[in-house]
Order: sequence, then structure tokens, then C-alpha cells
Amino acid sequence: MTNGGKTTLTNSLLKALPNCCVIHQDDFYKPQDQIAVGEDGFKQWDVLESLDMAAMLDTVQAWLSSPQKFARAHGVGIQPEASDSHILLLEGFLLYSYKPLVDLYSRRYFLTVPYEECKWRRSTRNYAVPDPPGLFDGHVWPMYQKYRQEMEADGVEVVYLDGMKSREELFREVLEDIQNSLLNCSPEELPAPTPARPARPQGPGHGCSHRTARPAASQPDSV
Repeated sequence: MTNGGKTTLTNSLLKALPNCCVIHQDDFYKPQDQIAVGEDGFKQWDVLESLDMAAMLDTVQAWLSSPQKFARAHGVGIQPEASDSHILLLEGFLLYSYKPLVDLYSRRYFLTVPYEECKWRRSTRNYAVPDPPGLFDGHVWPMYQKYRQEMEADGVEVVYLDGMKSREELFREVLEDIQNSLLNCSPEELPAPTPARPARPQGPGHGCSHRTARPAASQPDSV
């Protein structure tokens, strides 16, 4: 959900996991003039159609086809002691609503906070395109409820996380879960590489941000 703590958690994991890349869904927003105005009277920023998900899928498939090549191309230094371990983090608020991506995840996490907390956090954020009055109640929260209900109706399995916990507690919880998943899975259980379609040209904001991390396991994975 919006303002649930996704980016904060992702950035912490990025520093702690080996040979780790991250793709932020927000980097794939379409240009503002392509965002439609809905029946609610607001620009439809919180709907799947506002995002170029095909371009995001292309980027994920490029990583799946060759994690080492992808990491090097995006400035991630490969650690010799963990050269066989590659992890991709995907961060966003509609990741489980785009069916071509859903089955590629080996772990799915869903951060939640109560309505009042979410609305307060949203009010403290400064966006490049400021929220107009009434956007949260008129568009943001209804779309969150809509897509969550659809996700649950489709039977998408997720690990729900309490966004009211401290940043450190959430980080430790998810890091331990990922590390245990890496240690316990066999190569046959990992996502199979998918032939990548020709990469689309990526404009400003598209792509990945990366940091070098410490070793944790010896199998590639996709999170």
C-alpha cells in the first residue's frame, strides 16, 4: 500500500543482501500527459494503466536471463565469495496486480498500515506532483482497496507485514525469511530464466539502483 514503508525496507535489504539489484515500480510511470482523469475527477495515478508494466517486465526478464551480466551493466560489483548468489528486489504498490509478473516472484511481501496512519503519512510526503485536496479519500484509498481485494480473490499468496512495526524489526523479519528461503530451496525450485525480449530504450528514471552487499547464500533467487 502507499506509504506503508516499502522503499525504506527495500533500501535496507539492498545493503544487506549479496549481489542485489532493485527495480522500483514508480520508475515506470507513464508521462503525466498520458495519465487519464477518472470518473472520480482525479488523475489516475494509482491504477495499473498509469504504469508501463511491459517495460518493467522486460527489465525483470533481462535480469532473469543473465543476473551477472545485468548486475555488471547496472554497476553492481560482483562479490567473488558470493558470485553464484544474485537477488532481485521489486518494489511497488501494484506488483501483484500484473499477472505476467506474479509467478516470477519467489517471495511476496505485502506491507499494511491502518487507514488513519496511511493518510497521515501521505500528508507528510512531498511529491513532484502534489496531491490535490481529497485525492487520498477520493482515489488513493479506494484504489488500494480495489486492487487488494482483486489480489486476494485471485489467490495470490503473500506474506503480510505489519507496517506499524519499527523499521529495524521489519528489516530483521524479512531478511531472516529471505535468507532461510535461499538456504532451503533447491535449484529446481528457483524461477527458470525467461528469454528476454529486446530491451526497450529506458528514459530517465527507468532501470535500477544498486549497492554492494554482504554474502548470505549461494543460489540465485528472485524476490
